[in-house]
Formats: sequence, C-alpha cells, structure tokens
Amino acid sequence: MKLPALLLLAAASFSFAADPALTIYNGGYAVVRETLPIDLKAGVNQVSFAGVTAQVEADSVILRDIKGIAEFQILEQSYRNDPVSQAMLLSLFEGKTLEFVRLETNKPDRVIVGKVIRSGFVPGGRSFVEPIIEVDGKLQFSLPGSPLFPSLGNDNVLKPTLNWKLNSASSGKINAEVAYLSNGFTWEASYNLVATDKSDLLDVVGWVTMNNQSGMTFNDAKIKLMAGDVNRAQPEYSRGPRAMVADAMAFSDARVVTEKSFDEFHLYTLGNPATLRDKETKQVEFVRASGVKAERLYVFDGADQNREGSDSPGKVQVYREFKNSEVNKLGMALPKGKVRFYTQDGDRQLEFVGENRIDHTPKDEVIRVLTGNSFDLVGEHRMTNNTEDGANRVATQSFEIKVRNRKKEPVEIRVVEHANRGGNWTLTTQSQPHVKKDATTFEFRVPLKPDEEKTVTYTIRYTW
Repeated sequence: MKLPALLLLAAASFSFAADPALTIYNGGYAVVRETLPIDLKAGVNQVSFAGVTAQVEADSVILRDIKGIAEFQILEQSYRNDPVSQAMLLSLFEGKTLEFVRLETNKPDRVIVGKVIRSGFVPGGRSFVEPIIEVDGKLQFSLPGSPLFPSLGNDNVLKPTLNWKLNSASSGKINAEVAYLSNGFTWEASYNLVATDKSDLLDVVGWVTMNNQSGMTFNDAKIKLMAGDVNRAQPEYSRGPRAMVADAMAFSDARVVTEKSFDEFHLYTLGNPATLRDKETKQVEFVRASGVKAERLYVFDGADQNREGSDSPGKVQVYREFKNSEVNKLGMALPKGKVRFYTQDGDRQLEFVGENRIDHTPKDEVIRVLTGNSFDLVGEHRMTNNTEDGANRVATQSFEIKVRNRKKEPVEIRVVEHANRGGNWTLTTQSQPHVKKDATTFEFRVPLKPDEEKTVTYTIRYTW
C-alpha cells in the first residue's frame, strides 16, 4: 500500500531494547542485535533508542520489523554520542552566570553566583583545560562549588542514542530489530595441553576469552563467535567523532559452546546466555578432551645452525604433532589462538614447558606446534666439500651432520636439509635413505639409543 505524502506527526516514543544478541568477530568488532518494542502511530513517528554502544558504526545500523508485517519507511536516522556531563553543560553557559553551591565543614551551605568565562570542556575529552569562573569581579581557575543548571528540556542525551523518524501506514505495536556493527569487542581462543613426562597422550582444554570495550553492558546476551578472516573495506579517511544522518540499509543477515560451518567461516555459539559488562573480560570453556595422541617430534635443521654460526653445536627443536579428528578425541574446527604446554612430573605437579600459536584449523587436519629446544639433544652441521663447474653448469656439495642423544631413553631425530642452489638436484651419495618433503626440502630420520652419536653424510649434485 502506498503511503500518503502528508501524515500527521505522531507522539515520539522512547524505547529500550531487550534480548540482546552478539556475534563477535576476530577483527575487533561485533554485530549487535536487539529487540526494540515500538508503538507505532499512523503518520510520522519519532523513535529514540538509548541503548546503542559508544563505538557503533552509525552507517551500518538497520531497523526492521522482525515479522515483516508492519509497513514503515525510515525518513531519517541520526546518532548522537554527546552524553551530558558537567563540563559539557558548563560550555553551554559560557559568558552567562550560574549558581554554585559551596559545602563547608561546620558551616551552612551557601550559594555563590559566578560567571562562566571558560568552561574547560574539550570535545572528545582528549585533553584537560581548567575552567575559569568570575566571582565578585575576580577570576579563579576552579569552580567555586557544585554548579546548579536550569532544565534544558529534552534536547540532551545521557548516553549514546539512535533517533529515527518513521513514516508508518498504520498504527500498532511491533517488536522491531535493531542491528549494527560496533567496534570495541574482541575474542580469542587459547588452549592448555597437559601431558605426563613420558607420554604422548594429552589432555586438551580450550577457552574463549571475550572482551567488551564498547561502552555498553549486555545483560543475558546470546553470544556467538565468528572465526575466520572476514574482509572489511578500509576507510578512505580517518574516522573521528561524528554525528550523522544516514539512510536505512537492508540487513542480511548441551555443550557450553557448539560449532558449525557458516558460509566460508565457522560459528561458535555459547550454550547459555551470558552477561558481558562494559570493560569486562570473560572466559568460557569450549573444548575439553582427554587422551589426545600427540607425537613428540625432534627436528634438527642445519640451516638454522648456519645462520647462528657453525662453531658451536646446534639446537634440536621439539614439536608436538596431533590430528584434529574425532578418532583422536577432537574433530571440532579449532579457531586460531595461543597454545600452552604443561607437563606433570612423577609428583603430578604441573610445569610449563612452552607455548606457541596455531592458525584456524579445520577438522581432520594435522597440527604441528613448536614447543622449544631440547636440552639433551645436540646436532652439528658442516659442509665438507664444495665444487662448481660453471662451464658445464654443474655443482656438487658434500655435508656431514652429527646428532647426539644425551637422554636416558631412545629418540628419533629428524635431520632436515635444504637444496638451496636452485635448478635440478639429486643426491649422488647418502649414508642412509632420505624422505623428500617438498621441491627443496628433504630429511633423514635417525634413531638414537641413550648416549649414542650418529653421523649422516650425503653429496648433492645441482645442474642448471
């Protein structure tokens, strides 16, 4: 039905939302959705919503009827974030006189009349300027008491507010949805992995940590967490404080945490509503598994030793590798985050043994995490021969790698080598078989008994 061009102005309504819902993204922002009861009158309605965050992206705000029944047109939308403060009110009375109440110990309160020469108000609050008040013809750089302000009517806000001018074809009560993007929200995953000293089995506990710096508290909110790399357009200019008028846009849109695929991302939903207060950090457990098989890998990469200098023995790195599968007691898409490793000794006391980070990892993929360097494993890497025949475009290099095990138990060290001259290459001699990992990387797997040393040798031939 076409709306008439001229409609009577209906009474303004001031609404508060209920049933908040948040979808928090890795990028430091969230989609906020709230249900807003509105009592529409036929004609033009003024609706205000004083429940928006202080970091709302005002041009992302959507107001719509959830059921899609009510027919209304958004004529105008505005956002104000200049909440009333003493300094701001003083700025409205610069050059005018005000009454100030002075409280003095053991004396009755008295009212002092002063003229506001300078309020000291700085928009945005980025700096401080002392107020200047004239009392009895003299200037002072402080307030003579608590200021008493006359009423300003309704043209002020106590907190960030959205205002709409709606043109409705008919009257009726609706539950509208307010949805918008807001900065000031973050979430991240973290994982604690616990093993016994000799075991390859881990207990895994994953947490999500949410932080709210948006300027608004959300009581009993339904919270979802979006994991993935969502592209956002970069601003063409820096954003400063703003009060804008924008046209409405169309908005598309019993474990503790459940997970599902959503578009090209993964969505994690908290099983129970949670209150997320402003300036609050909250943690929720989202994964717990026992008996996860995580093999301990020892890797000696001679290239790392060469970068550090070949005069001293090199470090053997320690990795943990496990498959994110249901068979291995996991199988949930794991969002990126920090991984901490703990080992319990014979007294069952936990000791911290390393940490690193993982990227977003789908189910059934293998995760390999560096935890540190081994104290009792040593490697040495040196070149023993290097010849080059430029005329025939041939070069050969020979290497010797020594690895030693000073542990009391047997280990296997993976000696990683690199074909870094380019062109075609082949190993013409080798002391034991190698495994080709990619176009330029190969490794030798060397089993070592306690206190045993072994030497790996090979000659590599390059042609181009």
